[in-house]
Amino acid sequence: MDLQAEAIFRPVRTGNAFEETVERLLQAIKLGVLGHGDRLPAERDLAVRLGVSRETLREAIRSLQQAGCVESRRGRYGGTFVTYRMPPPDVGELRRAARDLGGELEDALTYRLVLEAGAAETAARRALTGEQRAYLRRRLADLEAAPPEEYRALDSRFHLAIAELTGSPSLAASIAQARMRLNDLLNAIPMLERNIDHAAHQHRAMAGAILAGDGDAARRATEEHLAATAALLRGFLG
Repeated sequence: MDLQAEAIFRPVRTGNAFEETVERLLQAIKLGVLGHGDRLPAERDLAVRLGVSRETLREAIRSLQQAGCVESRRGRYGGTFVTYRMPPPDVGELRRAARDLGGELEDALTYRLVLEAGAAETAARRALTGEQRAYLRRRLADLEAAPPEEYRALDSRFHLAIAELTGSPSLAASIAQARMRLNDLLNAIPMLERNIDHAAHQHRAMAGAILAGDGDAARRATEEHLAATAALLRGFLG
């Protein structure tokens, strides 16, 4: 299973097994860990990963199927496949999502900043393996080559990759949750060419600092990037 999927498909800890299972599946889908057309992990394996019964998992999948997020297919090449497509950026949707967050918006932005800046610094200070270094470069290359309709999902995967490189599954899960809290807002920001170019420069600085083992530079680059995203968000909401 993909490392990012492992961070999201962690054991359910609350008494609301059905609701939390739906939440975990939606996290994987809406953050792009599982993209359109991807197959969900085998039911038996996924139920074990989540620590829920197969009946609870099936009920959650049925609910997502009714919502148009997945579809189940029978036969030799059957399984459950993602049908969700990320909606195009829309300022009206951006404002609706901001209204839904209400007074929690600034809290969500601050929480994300603290988590991701700390993760970047921590990743930089670790002795990364050659495989981990190649993984980060691959995530960056995928993001830089992304077509517009895939950019937001691959942006999420780049940020989640940095969280993974901390070696802390708990931190990676917290960053996935923080990103999910802001997901509708971030996905609704219009795609501005200058902003994408600016973000690409910042992403390279973040990855470069991590690969160079410079924790202070990794933190600064991440703080600069997230501050720019927050400023753009506030600009469209102002």
